[in-house]
Amino acid sequence: MLTTAEIIKKVRELEIKSKKLSAHLFTGEYHSAFKGRGMLFKEVREYQAGDDIRFIDWNVSARFGHPYSKMFEEERELTMMLLVDISASSLFGTVHQRKKDLITEICAVLAFAATNNKDKVGVIFFSDKIEFYIPPKKGRDHVLYIVRELLTMEPKGKGTNLNEAVRLFNNSTKQKSIAFILSDFLVENYDDALRVAGSKHDVIGVKVYDKMDMHLPKIGLVQVEDAETGTQTWIDTNDKTVQYNYATQFNATEEACRTSFRRAGADLIYIRTDEDFVRLLQQFFMKRK
Repeated sequence: MLTTAEIIKKVRELEIKSKKLSAHLFTGEYHSAFKGRGMLFKEVREYQAGDDIRFIDWNVSARFGHPYSKMFEEERELTMMLLVDISASSLFGTVHQRKKDLITEICAVLAFAATNNKDKVGVIFFSDKIEFYIPPKKGRDHVLYIVRELLTMEPKGKGTNLNEAVRLFNNSTKQKSIAFILSDFLVENYDDALRVAGSKHDVIGVKVYDKMDMHLPKIGLVQVEDAETGTQTWIDTNDKTVQYNYATQFNATEEACRTSFRRAGADLIYIRTDEDFVRLLQQFFMKRK
């Protein structure tokens, strides 16, 4: 457990790092990637040459006997929701940092990028249950509160239930929002909820993984434990069949995840614990411009 002084120090360090990154590296990229993706109805006016005929208001036009167009304006305030997996598997990491540490840094940078653009930020922490919900608000103090919770949140559950988290997001968020789902996605059966979210919101999955999620090191006979179920077993990491089955399982899970997001019309980014997440996020934002 971190002491209060250590928490304050870490929050401050993350604030300095995140504000620097969001100010210098994401200048314009965040805004361009998300602003203007939501349009609000403003008013109806008489049709003018060049107006898009798809936005003719036929009811008003019929009432007055000549065409009227609906006018829209860019939605200036956006809401970003962070759906954060804090299940036991997020504590895994063999190179540089744990998945949880990487997710915390990514969330901090995204939250400061949003607040710099005067957008609201909220968080849903989940394991095999909803652990904690922070309603979206604006401002630096709110983001610092989020960062503190990211650093200190201890889950009561060990497993992963992405369905519950996405359902809560769908039910609690009425206006079109941006949702970042940060997880290793070592879970099944979330397609329906994700499809509903993807039809209403701008959904981006951030799949965080470790080198050893993909391949077992050849270190002989070892006892391993499933962090989420507690199941223990002995495996021979030098066995070619064991190596093959392990890699095959990772690839199958990865393919299922990619398919689920594609069907939901949502984006998916892959970030490994030893990769430069800032560069990968920046590339993603620029691609969406």
